[in-house]
Amino acid sequence: MTASPESFDSAFTKAVDLGNKLADKDKDADLWDIADGLLAGAIQYWLYTRQPCGDPRCQDCMPISTAESRMHELKRLMDELASDSEYYHTPTDANAGRA
Repeated sequence: MTASPESFDSAFTKAVDLGNKLADKDKDADLWDIADGLLAGAIQYWLYTRQPCGDPRCQDCMPISTAESRMHELKRLMDELASDSEYYHTPTDANAGRA
């Protein structure tokens, strides 16, 4: 079960747009709180969509057949998506090289 690039890009863009709208609406809002709320909602939705079908022999559900395996897959996906982000490394990182 893989998403089309269009649906992934649309969901990604809408999530970023929502975060920006929430921040623009309340100038005193804590951006970390907004981001944490978006992440909590995304995790909740991801877990909801990854419920195994109930067939213990289902090959599609095998990687998500237990709570532990779902968490492993979620963490793997988070690592992949984070490292692909343009914001993963920043010039202000404590371990950034200085010339």
